[in-house]
Amino acid sequence: MKHIAVFASGGGTDFQSVIDANELEPFCKISLLVASKEGIGAIERAKKHNIQSAVFAKKDYADLETLYRALDELLKSKRVDYIVLAGWLKIIPESFIKSYENRIINIHPSLIPSFCGAGYYGLKVHEAVLNYGAKISGCTVHFVNEVPDGGAIIAQRAVEVKDGDTPQSLQARILEEEHKLLPYCVKKLCQGKIKINGRAVTIK
Repeated sequence: MKHIAVFASGGGTDFQSVIDANELEPFCKISLLVASKEGIGAIERAKKHNIQSAVFAKKDYADLETLYRALDELLKSKRVDYIVLAGWLKIIPESFIKSYENRIINIHPSLIPSFCGAGYYGLKVHEAVLNYGAKISGCTVHFVNEVPDGGAIIAQRAVEVKDGDTPQSLQARILEEEHKLLPYCVKKLCQGKIKINGRAVTIK
């Protein structure tokens, strides 16, 4: 069974969706939660499910390269096969990404390549969708490369933008789909059923 580490910076609802799906039908070992700061909801979720957590706060390290080197050592000691970014807001150095090439996936709350990249996170994504007047949004799970939200797309789910939507109401409906899509992709990845060839990704 493959070992995964989940990286989170907030409440951890996407993290919880993976926990719940894995408890219902085990497909991986969640070896570690990596949190970007103390006191976030994701840490409490990890405690509740007896998952080890570790905090890697920027203030505790000289620079990001040093932080990620220390993190890499921990991941290796836990024999982590895949990394799942579930609301991770910290920049990842290219050196770290290259060392885990095609082994890091992320979930983004829009239909990439729309409303993604640097500066697009959280409610800012949904505000941008509404300000633009888009009629469809959704969520995307993709591999992580050196370009923010630029890696090969694994799977997407569309969500209709409704008249009268606020960033919060749109976010809530998209989160419902995130909580289905992320566990599905993590399961397929850990089962070896996701194949990547350049930007083409197939799921068996």
